Amino acid sequence: MQTQPINIFERAFKKLVPGGMDAVGRRGADIMNIAEDMPDADLATVKEWIDNCLAENGGQVEARHRAALLGRAYLKLSQTGKVRFLGLLAEQYGVNESDVEEGIKQWQVANPNEKTRAAQRLRKSLEPSRTTLLKQFNGVPSGVKFLVDMRSELLTFCKDYPALKPLETDLKELLGAWFDVGLLQLEEINWNSSAAILEKLIAYEAVHAIQSWSDLKNRLDSDRRCFAFIHPNMPEEPLIFVEVALVNGLAGNVQKLLDEDAPTQDIETADTAIFYSISNAQKGLSGISFGNFLIKEVVKRLSEEFSQLKQFATLSPIPGFVKWLENCTPAELCDLPGGEQWLSLAPPRVPSIIEANESLQTKQDALQKLAASYLCLCRKDKERAMDPVAHFHLSNGAQVARLNWMADTSQKGLEQSGGLMVNYLYELPKIEYRSQQYTSEGVISKSPAVKKLLK
Repeated sequence: MQTQPINIFERAFKKLVPGGMDAVGRRGADIMNIAEDMPDADLATVKEWIDNCLAENGGQVEARHRAALLGRAYLKLSQTGKVRFLGLLAEQYGVNESDVEEGIKQWQVANPNEKTRAAQRLRKSLEPSRTTLLKQFNGVPSGVKFLVDMRSELLTFCKDYPALKPLETDLKELLGAWFDVGLLQLEEINWNSSAAILEKLIAYEAVHAIQSWSDLKNRLDSDRRCFAFIHPNMPEEPLIFVEVALVNGLAGNVQKLLDEDAPTQDIETADTAIFYSISNAQKGLSGISFGNFLIKEVVKRLSEEFSQLKQFATLSPIPGFVKWLENCTPAELCDLPGGEQWLSLAPPRVPSIIEANESLQTKQDALQKLAASYLCLCRKDKERAMDPVAHFHLSNGAQVARLNWMADTSQKGLEQSGGLMVNYLYELPKIEYRSQQYTSEGVISKSPAVKKLLK
């Protein structure tokens, strides 16, 4: 079952104008009546309104009131109108070069007693004027979520309009400060959580789609746990969440984990916590890392709740594997374990040859060796693992522990990962050392079973 994220901004901004348009007067009506494509005739109106927000005429409260109306107007724009609006901020509300030059001169000639104040003035001159407006949006109800979604749109728009990139960068820096992990709350989500939160889990699940409410209930059963990071200013919006199964031993098949008819595990006898889905819920927070902190906090929480747990591991997809394999040249494959075996099968496409019945053992041997090579030998930017999921877990201090054959037989699993999944093992005493080894030297920790595949 798929649902669309609920758009809460319109009613949130209305809270600041409880009297409706009668309360904002003619000038407020002007900004609310701009056309959705924001033609040239409306540009002057928008610019004047932005200038008034930045001038803070009437004080900060009134400036935020105006910013709220500007936000409501933005939400009504078409894609064309939003690009024009954001382009106005990017091109006309950047750094004032003359102020910067004057600040540099004052800093250069300042005596020692005035140097600190001159440096502060110079630093302020280097801040784009649009940053003040973005901070005003942050001060209105649901303004943080508004800005997160604005950056999500910017990330899309920047592909066709590179002039918007400076604005996107400014917004990312602000969000990075506002979403520091020290400000986030780790919350357990269960069947008794609010309907709004449960709907968001369905909407934002990015690894294994939630098919129904009964599917969701199964994932929140007594032998499961789900944790999310929540920001105080976005209480009904998970930033990132992880789904965990409490089992015996390393799990090797996601369909079995998600089977609603499977018996419930006795959690008193479970010895392993399997992280089987980690989903970033907010595209607008891309590049702002929470995942490593989330896993460590969840491991700590589970260790406190279940002292008998001996292993913490993932059951993860290998989303770039099939695309990489089908783009490899025969010469490249011949240099890798399993490559010659795979070429001897003359496969047209990975999923189709897996689904055929002949030479099953040969296919399994070849694909598992190639998957191990892809995860452990092939690099992006010299030291970084090529697969994004592998890079995430290795950065966090995990070991490539085990490859699982036909672990995900869904269409997505076959097309992206060749049906394979991998267990990344988090061994608590070794997490920090392995993370440092990988991030500084590119060293990938491998279990004996994986090393055997690479011979």
